[in-house]
Amino acid sequence: MSDQTPQQPDPADTAGAPGAPGPGFEDMTRDIAEVPAVEVITTVAVHLMSSAAVNLGLAEGGEAHKDLDEARKLIHALAGLVTASATEIGSYHAAPLRDGLKSLQLAFREASVVPDEPGQGPGEKFTGPVYG
Repeated sequence: MSDQTPQQPDPADTAGAPGAPGPGFEDMTRDIAEVPAVEVITTVAVHLMSSAAVNLGLAEGGEAHKDLDEARKLIHALAGLVTASATEIGSYHAAPLRDGLKSLQLAFREASVVPDEPGQGPGEKFTGPVYG
């Protein structure tokens, strides 16, 4: 054994090496400070929607991934995000997010063996009761 601390290779020396970042990797990433808030909010909302849809069994091979407890948490978080940010991101961005949220809330109710009472479903604390 050696008492020397291993040195990290200089990324410039490893460009093109297996497992090393490709050329221009730093150039391809954006500094988070340059990303507009509306883009961050909508991206997070889309991730929440996608994950909720998978957990509702709406994805390909859906029943294998169905987990209504997880879907409830994701829909609730999505409802809070959409409701809280709607005035900040404007109706152009908020309207499709609200539509997607409502679709997930209705899909949750449909997938539940014992549906929640109106106003008690996931996210309805923030959106109010959701009806088909």
